[in-house]
Amino acid sequence: MVTEVAVEPRQLVLPLFVREGLDEPRPISSMPGVVQHTRDSLRAAAAEAAELGLGGVMLFGVPEHKDATGSGAVDPTGILNLAITDVVAEVGDGLTVMSDLCLDEFTDHGHCGLLTSDGQVDNDRTLAAYAEMALAHADAGVDMVGPSGMMDGQVSTIRTALDAMEHTDVSILAYSAKYASAFYGPFREAVDSSLQGDRRTYQQDPANAVEGVREALLDVEQGADIVMVKPALAYLDVVRRVRDAVDVPVAAYNISGEYAMVEAAAANGWIDREAAILETLTSIRRAGADVVLTYWAAEAARLLTR
Repeated sequence: MVTEVAVEPRQLVLPLFVREGLDEPRPISSMPGVVQHTRDSLRAAAAEAAELGLGGVMLFGVPEHKDATGSGAVDPTGILNLAITDVVAEVGDGLTVMSDLCLDEFTDHGHCGLLTSDGQVDNDRTLAAYAEMALAHADAGVDMVGPSGMMDGQVSTIRTALDAMEHTDVSILAYSAKYASAFYGPFREAVDSSLQGDRRTYQQDPANAVEGVREALLDVEQGADIVMVKPALAYLDVVRRVRDAVDVPVAAYNISGEYAMVEAAAANGWIDREAAILETLTSIRRAGADVVLTYWAAEAARLLTR
């Protein structure tokens, strides 16, 4: 009767990976229970998400071939653009279809942006690529794009490009406070990342909380419909600060390393897996997140409604 915070399926978003050229789903070894989908299995997973009443799915594409400019990201026949069309056709208005708007899965160097001749990320050239990618996703039918590259001005550039082509109904989920975290390791396997080195020149310093709030406020000013903190568990204080500072919904990403830790501990019999899943999601909601992206979304929905 007096429980202060609840977790509901509609507040959960399921990240899904689709890989070009697969004949059957491929398990991700560092994320037990998570797979790289085929286009067919992706449609089935999206349909299940809709049936469970989830808030949405976030799609990530894994191409067979990569290049320096991430050209597969804007190709209408590229795996992510095809996947968007597939899922929208499958679920219609029954589920919010979101797409990861970033170049890192498509570049042979693994960075989130285009590089200069000396190997530095070129912010302004990258913004032009993001605008083109946003239009490709919108043309494919996406409901919401998630710019995750942490380029300065990305939200404004994407909003301007979408509006200019009359995609005014496509929303933006801004990765506003995305930290250079040690917990991304399993995700790198999930998207076959080519990254050598790190992304500390454009992702945020884990020691900085005020900066995270400032970035979220800038994204709201530029037209973000939702702002996000990533990762979630190590940054619950940032989630709360952002929630208190902005007047738009706040999302938090319960990322791969957080997922893998619980799964590994449960596999060794050290914790109660189902209880830990629900406690984890409750803690993120309690910190102030309106929306939680989590690889447990489908399972949590079943646990919450049984």
